[in-house]
Amino acid sequence: MTAPLTPHDPPLPEDAHGHPDGPAARTEQAPETRAELRQAAVVAVAVTVAGVLLGLLWVWLAPRVPLISDGKAVYLKNTEGEQAIGADGTFALLGLGFGVVSAAVVFWFRRHGGVPLVCGLVLGSLLAGLVGWRLGVWLGPTSDVVAAAKAAGKGVVFDAPLRLAAKGALLAWPLAAMAVHLGLTALFGPRDPEPDPDWSAT
Repeated sequence: MTAPLTPHDPPLPEDAHGHPDGPAARTEQAPETRAELRQAAVVAVAVTVAGVLLGLLWVWLAPRVPLISDGKAVYLKNTEGEQAIGADGTFALLGLGFGVVSAAVVFWFRRHGGVPLVCGLVLGSLLAGLVGWRLGVWLGPTSDVVAAAKAAGKGVVFDAPLRLAAKGALLAWPLAAMAVHLGLTALFGPRDPEPDPDWSAT
């Protein structure tokens, strides 16, 4: 009579043999993750600060909306003018341009950046749009139309406050930055090494 077969000893967990997913590997990855988060924070802050330049350019390039007062009420000097739409379009075009430039700069300096870097870029771009919008409104013509009309006088043309009617223009920068960065990563980013063929499976 033959002895009963004994089951093979259960294989040791791969983590015990130093598998890349083991505790030692996770310990090594922790500093790398913290470094990526720090870089993402730096990118977010730097891009947010660039929103100041967006606001300055918006004030400079956006068309003015001319108003006129008859002493009792304030009217548009040109009722068929498209200056208000031009202000929104100028902001959106500037946002697209800044998005392309910021994504290219971030990719140039941190080509190996991961998801945290992209999140920092998008967050910073959104905050930069808000900074540029509020700064432009603050630096532009006064929002007190009544006081501006009194200061200008009856029948004298003066500028309306700078406003962003289409709030969707605030997304121009983050959308452009994300699309350009992902495109550059797909075209010029580092490639993952090809896995070695498992000859044992054959």
